[in-house]
Amino acid sequence: MNFWKTFLAGVLAVVAGTILVFLFWIFLLLGIAGSMEKSVTVAPGSILKIDFSELLTDAPSNDPLAGIDVLTLQNTPQLALFKALRALEAAAADDRIRGIYLRMNGTGGIAGTALLEELRTALEEFRQSGKFIVAYNETYSQGQYYLASVADRIYLQPQGGIDWTGLASNVTFYKGLLDKLDLKVEVFRPTACRYKSAVEPFLLERMSPANREQMQELINSMWGTISGDVCAARGIDSVEMRRLTDNLEVSLADEALKAGFVDGLLYEDQMNDVFAELGVEADGDDYRFVTLGQYAAQVGADLKNISADQVAIVYADGQIVDGEGSGRAVYGNTLAATLADVRRNDRIKAVVLRVNSPGGSALASDVIWREMELLREEKPVIVSMGSYAASGGYYISCPADAIVADRLTLTGSIGVYGMVLDSREALKNKLGITVDGVQSNTSSDFMGRGPLTSVQRAMLMRGVDQVYETFTQDVSEGRNLPLERVLEIAGGRVWSGEDALGIGLVDGCGGLKTALAVAVEKAGLGDNYRVVEVLDQPTGLSAILSSLNASLRMAFTRSDLGDMMKEYGEVREALSQQGVVMYSPVRVDMQ
Repeated sequence: MNFWKTFLAGVLAVVAGTILVFLFWIFLLLGIAGSMEKSVTVAPGSILKIDFSELLTDAPSNDPLAGIDVLTLQNTPQLALFKALRALEAAAADDRIRGIYLRMNGTGGIAGTALLEELRTALEEFRQSGKFIVAYNETYSQGQYYLASVADRIYLQPQGGIDWTGLASNVTFYKGLLDKLDLKVEVFRPTACRYKSAVEPFLLERMSPANREQMQELINSMWGTISGDVCAARGIDSVEMRRLTDNLEVSLADEALKAGFVDGLLYEDQMNDVFAELGVEADGDDYRFVTLGQYAAQVGADLKNISADQVAIVYADGQIVDGEGSGRAVYGNTLAATLADVRRNDRIKAVVLRVNSPGGSALASDVIWREMELLREEKPVIVSMGSYAASGGYYISCPADAIVADRLTLTGSIGVYGMVLDSREALKNKLGITVDGVQSNTSSDFMGRGPLTSVQRAMLMRGVDQVYETFTQDVSEGRNLPLERVLEIAGGRVWSGEDALGIGLVDGCGGLKTALAVAVEKAGLGDNYRVVEVLDQPTGLSAILSSLNASLRMAFTRSDLGDMMKEYGEVREALSQQGVVMYSPVRVDMQ
């Protein structure tokens, strides 16, 4: 009897598990299908709508499930920067597009401050076509208003407001918690790297003077860029801007109107009158809108110079890690192999490496650095810096022929440190766990049964010093700067892109399009060239899902069934803090 009970229970479990797995895949596929944009027709008299229904990312993703929340099956489509820039450039020359409507109320957004700056610059270039840009929102965040300030007219809901307070940078410190848990931290940092501050939360209870100095200058520089652009766009005096910001005098709608931050207070339905005034003809009672993502999907590959020489964009997006792989990290061996393939491709005459990385593995960074050196010997290599190109991100950039950074880029952080966490007392006092063992040599055991020895500490410090010496020497050679000058601006200090230009860490301020122009010029290509993106190809399950994704895209964009799947999607990116962490005695990470 017990046998049959056990047998039937097992059968029931298998059946139930199979059904759950089947339902999971059904819902997963529905989620993928729901992420597909239905094919749209851009009619004459259309308005390009930037509503943040998608997440603007630095690099294209090869993850077929990117943007899909598996738990809710909600989806936020992702739109890569280069595709967005091409779409705006095409829209400026497209007679069907009358202008742009900035209505930033979607669930997406912009993954990085530098992307915000590059999108704003692209909108400024769009305005040169003579077409209008108008903005409307119930409330504007600081970033949204910075983007909206490029518009010809800015409107606000009568009971809305603007979050305009300036920038702040706060650090959370964990020393008190570590003390209570009996966790001890030991740091190995060259004396010169006093600005390398990512370890401070584990050692101190407040910011060190060096970190306070660099962070204050960093946010001052970034706020100077943001507020300066708004002042120029809205015709506001810089002294008045500081007063308005300090006293929070544009938070209410009527205050924003009085200060000149907006041009009118309207309800959204009244925007129809604005469009009519701008000469746009309505389609019945409505206007024809096409979102940026929908329009970008209509912009095909550049085929006008199909047989021309190529300029390749290669992406280094994410934390730098060892080995091979694909996804949301920069795998050292994988990127190096990609750069080697580009080097051997005779049709590619110049390369733009788009770096958006806070750093990572020192070993992986050095692997990439070597391939950058080899590539530069044969072809012009330009680095375009995104929101981050710090520590390891700067290390892989320094061999380039030229470096172009956005003004809001965080770069530099030329420094290193190691950190060891001693958990022996915590395990003993809190959990009653102790450790004992044997060893073959005097220094075989690293903090297994006792604290670090003087020999072990000396070895760790030698490794840290060697990384810093190599880092600064490579920067000196790559940037053609005297080593003494590099040491003055290194020390782990982080700089804004604008300040980095003044001290020689970068060659110019601008975005991806600027870097491409520099690459074309250095390669002497004139107007006869094509821009190609070199992307990692998914493998394994990702490849299967990617193929299925493409098939579903074709199916659902050709039928009304796609409308039934539109309810699924959402994703956000966290930016990691810079620093260098030593996870083991033989591994140093630059981050």
